[in-house]
Amino acid sequence: MAQPVAVDAPYALLDLLEPGIARVLAHNPSAFTYTGTQTYLVGDSELVVVDPGPDIPDHVQAIVAAIAGRPVVAIACTHTHRDHSPASRALKAATGAPIIGCAPLALETVGPRADASFDGEYVPDRVLGDGEAIPVDGRRLVAVATPGHTSNHLCFAVESGQGEGALFTGDHVMGWSTTVVVPPDGDMADYMESLDKLRRRDDRIYYPAHGPAVTRPAQLVRGMIGHRIQREKQILRLIASAPLTVPEIVAGAYPGLDPRLLTAAGGSVTAHLMDLQRRGLVERSEGETWIPTNRAA
Repeated sequence: MAQPVAVDAPYALLDLLEPGIARVLAHNPSAFTYTGTQTYLVGDSELVVVDPGPDIPDHVQAIVAAIAGRPVVAIACTHTHRDHSPASRALKAATGAPIIGCAPLALETVGPRADASFDGEYVPDRVLGDGEAIPVDGRRLVAVATPGHTSNHLCFAVESGQGEGALFTGDHVMGWSTTVVVPPDGDMADYMESLDKLRRRDDRIYYPAHGPAVTRPAQLVRGMIGHRIQREKQILRLIASAPLTVPEIVAGAYPGLDPRLLTAAGGSVTAHLMDLQRRGLVERSEGETWIPTNRAA
């Protein structure tokens, strides 16, 4: 979980990243979204819009301008946090394109987080299962189920044609920070399994919803898996010394953390504890504290 960084960003402008892949950046920077949500346009003569983003009029207008009258075969959402899917409705109204991608999901998280609360109005025309594809401009955009950050999270892989080997990773893998995994919907075991799923792929480049492109994806994913394993070990060490509440674990595990990120850090710690509890390694004690199972004997 990285600290927020002030960065000048080209908002509401079409940025060609490589042949067949372009980006429009939404003006919604925050401690959770970095410089903002990156909306991707896949294709040339026809398009799929990936992660339309928040329903900000200037952002929607910029996407429509970038489409420039070309047919849009689909509006594809990786998941339904409010910084990803709400603009799908305005884009559908403007282009007539169907909303295709993740399943609908609307849950509250453990604390206030306006950037990531769920989009309860999201209604897809078609839900994609793992391995299902959207044909676009001589290539296929293939859904890769990656639950963990949310249970409905999808990545999208470009297969054949220009852009082959690119993976749009939404919030599952980001180019600036580790992903927040917050119960009740976020699940650490699912997240780790999804990371391992990506580790076994051979994608050339990742285009995340937030932060720069990842040009060494296998190396980053291995590092992310290692980071979570180390965080788990750190939590176990902390509670081995004394029963601790989640805020006390956060204080020990994230010294000097930006106060805006404390709730998210608490969510991730809780996700780790729930996973460890399912595996029989920790249990909840008195006063909302957590202890290793061997201390309870």
